[in-house]
Amino acid sequence: MKILSAAQTRALDQATIQAEGITSVELMERAAAAFTEWLLEKLTAHPQREVHVFCGPGNNGGDGLAAARLLHLAGQAVRVWLLPAARRSADFTANHQRLPSEVPCIELDAYQLPELSSSAVLVDALFGTGLNRPLTGVAAAVVHYLNNSSAPVVAVDMPSGLLTDAPQPKSSPVVCAHYTISFELPKLAFLLPQNADYVGQWELVSIGLNTTVIHKTPVDNYYTDLKLLTNRLPARQRFAHKGTYGHALLLGGSYGKIGAAVLAAQACLHSGVGLLTLAVPAVGYTVAQTAVPEAMALPDVGQDYIGELPNLKGYSVVAIGPGLGQQPDTLRVLEQLLRTCPAPLVLDADALNLLGSNRHLLALLPPDTILTPHPKEFERLTQPAHDDYHRLELLRAFCARHRCYVVLKGAYTCIGTPTGTLYFNSTGNPGMATGGSGDVLTGAVTALCAQGLAPLDAALLAVYAHGRAGDLGARQVGQLGLTAGIIAAHLGPALEELTTPPAF
Repeated sequence: MKILSAAQTRALDQATIQAEGITSVELMERAAAAFTEWLLEKLTAHPQREVHVFCGPGNNGGDGLAAARLLHLAGQAVRVWLLPAARRSADFTANHQRLPSEVPCIELDAYQLPELSSSAVLVDALFGTGLNRPLTGVAAAVVHYLNNSSAPVVAVDMPSGLLTDAPQPKSSPVVCAHYTISFELPKLAFLLPQNADYVGQWELVSIGLNTTVIHKTPVDNYYTDLKLLTNRLPARQRFAHKGTYGHALLLGGSYGKIGAAVLAAQACLHSGVGLLTLAVPAVGYTVAQTAVPEAMALPDVGQDYIGELPNLKGYSVVAIGPGLGQQPDTLRVLEQLLRTCPAPLVLDADALNLLGSNRHLLALLPPDTILTPHPKEFERLTQPAHDDYHRLELLRAFCARHRCYVVLKGAYTCIGTPTGTLYFNSTGNPGMATGGSGDVLTGAVTALCAQGLAPLDAALLAVYAHGRAGDLGARQVGQLGLTAGIIAAHLGPALEELTTPPAF
């Protein structure tokens, strides 16, 4: 699913209007109808709740006026509040004229704002994607007023005051919505941590925007959904054998952190690798043989940490990092691996921390290496980000400079590519914020690389399946009960959902 800029979104609206021979007011009616249907479904259990719609002078306000009319026609108690303005958009005016006289419609006064019951529902239709500067005056006062209310706030398309695809100026007033109902495609602003308090829970509703135009619109940001992953994971062959699906080498573990390597190994096995060799320090040999009997355990010469690089011949992929530690000998192993590895590489955890403290080694990264940092690990590889948008700029630059793929972990894990395209993941839940979850992701990425998938496909499928496995696991034990081991155990079913069946 493509993520369009604010300008591209406006162009898509106009293209839809032209292609279908409709007016902008008719397209606005579609948006209002989709929003109203969503809201009425939520209000089914609370039919007596009054809805207060706050409308700005532009087309977002027009959406709000149309929704107020539809709510009224559906029998819902509704009241409209208008921002004072010297000029209003044509579509706002058209919907203002269509508003039934029975619906109270009152102009707001910054010094005498309405009293709102906590049982009411507040609809924010003040400003949408067209906003390009901080709110001031009465608009800012209304935003602060809404944020101080105890009633739930539902934003139409965008929380008012929030910029669509640029960082928010400090102290800029923005509506803190409980829900944001947007149209057709997600906005980049929805996917960034710094905007979480503004956006709340966001959902998309379709308004029939022109699919041909969407397909032709060039973007460098995508939201990973099932459609995007179609045909990337072939079905298993009936006469395949363990050698068909690759042999992975996983180096990890140190004294006190053997569990990280074990979790990565279990995830690798649950993600379909044919063969797995788990290289651990001698202290972890018995643990590895016991906890992961399906893997071949390769003890290192070092007792408490890895200090020697195994023979790399015959491996389809090599992964290093989970629980590795940062001993000088281990650093030498990593450098030797970067210089000599003939197979694709996956780097995680302490392998990334070693790179971060020895940045000259970044020049040794083989092309198409996959790195799986969390934001702090990525910061050690680059620099502290001013904001989430700056972090995305750093991600694009890093991937281009080193010709690598970076899986930047988070609520909407973002995959950076050498071409500058970013992919934001759509699966997962807050219960996955638990120790070992990242090690499980590394195992999944490693397994898919071993099976011969291209780096981007391996990363996309692993990240999506990792989140989906967390969702499946949470159904059984709840988000609070979710552990990394449970996520790993659900990787198989999650990946099978993505498997492309044979052609019919």
